Amino acid sequence: MLPPKLTALMSAGAVATMAVAATVPAQAQSERTGRHQRGAALTTVTSDLTGPRGVDAVTKRRILVAQADGTFSKVIRRLDAPAKVVDLGKVPDTGLAPAIAQGLHGTVWILTGAGGEPGGPVVPGSSTLYKWRPGWAAPKAWVDIAAYQKTHPDPFNLADDPGESNPFGVAALPDGSVLVSDAANNDLLRVKRNRHVQEVAKLKPRTVATPSGLGPDAPPAGTMVPTEAVATSVTVGRDGFWYVGELRGFPGTPGTSQIWRIKPFTTHNVCDPVHPRRGHCKRYKDGLTSIVDLAAGARGIYAVELSKMSWLALEADPPIPGADIGALLYIHRVGGRKVVTELAKDQLHAPGGVDVVRGNKFVTGPIFGPGNLYRIH
Repeated sequence: MLPPKLTALMSAGAVATMAVAATVPAQAQSERTGRHQRGAALTTVTSDLTGPRGVDAVTKRRILVAQADGTFSKVIRRLDAPAKVVDLGKVPDTGLAPAIAQGLHGTVWILTGAGGEPGGPVVPGSSTLYKWRPGWAAPKAWVDIAAYQKTHPDPFNLADDPGESNPFGVAALPDGSVLVSDAANNDLLRVKRNRHVQEVAKLKPRTVATPSGLGPDAPPAGTMVPTEAVATSVTVGRDGFWYVGELRGFPGTPGTSQIWRIKPFTTHNVCDPVHPRRGHCKRYKDGLTSIVDLAAGARGIYAVELSKMSWLALEADPPIPGADIGALLYIHRVGGRKVVTELAKDQLHAPGGVDVVRGNKFVTGPIFGPGNLYRIH
C-alpha cells in the first residue's frame, strides 16, 4: 500500500482506495504496444539510501540525491572504491523525499511536498521551497508554495480544496529563478530571485475511460470520467523550452499521462488536452503512464514512470504482481517522428527520479524503503 498522502496525491481527492483486479496489467500492457526497447546496462552507484526520489547530476561523479526523511546528500562516485554518500543538510520530513536541483553558484534548491494525513494538520515546513549553499549550517525556507496557492486556487479543480498544494517537481533556471510543478494545484510556477511567485501555466483536466477491474463501487469499465492532470515533474529541455509531466488523477488510466512543452518566460498559459496545439503550451507527448519525473536529453526528454501499470495498480491490496515495475523512457525523434525508447527494461522498481549529464543517466528508487542510486549506460 502507498502512504495515505501519496494516495491523496494520485487520486486528486476523488475516492477512497479501491482494490484493483488482475485485469489491469493486461490493459496497461496493451497501452505500451509499439514502444521500442533498448538493452542498457544498469549499475548500482550506491544502495546506502532510504526512499530516494529527487536527483540532480551535477557531474557524472557528483550527484545530489534527496531521501525520505528530508535529508539531501551528495553521492561521490569513485573508480577505485565504493561511492561515498555525504549528507549536506535536512529539510522537514513530510514522509516522501523532496525534489532537488542545483542552481547558480552552487545554490541547492530543495522542495518539500504536502505532509500529514489528508484533511489533517499541516506538517510544519511542508509545501515549501528551501535554499541552501555550501557552508550554510542549514537550508533556509525561501517560499511557502502552499500559502501562494491558497490565494491562487485552481480554476479547473474537480474535487476537494481548489487552493490545495503539493509541490512535487523543481528545476533551476540560468537566471537564478526556479520552476516548481504542483501536483495538487496542477500548475507550473516560477519563483523569481526576489521570491516573487509567477504563474506559468495551468494544466486542465482530461476526460478518460475508466479501466476495468476497479471494483463494484467504481464506474463500469469504459465510462468516460474527468480526471485531474497531477503535475508531478518539470525540466528544461536542450531547446530551452520548459517541459511538464503529468501523472493522471483517479482512476489513473494507463496511457493517459502527457508531457507539455511550454515557451520559456511566458505566463498564464493553459495546457488543454482538448486543444493540445493551441497557445504557448503544446502537448509534446501523449500515451504515457504515471509520470513522476523528467530530465533533458541531447535530442529529447527522459520520463520516469512510477509503475507501468499505473499508480493505482501499485497501490492495490493485495499487491498485483509486477505493479512495482516502473520505467525510464526516452522520447526522441527518429526520421521525423517521435519514438519512445524504454531503457533498462523491467529493472526499475518504483523509481522516483532521473537526471542526465554527458550521456550518463542516473535514476533513484524505490521511493519507499531501502533505495538505490542507479546509473544507466
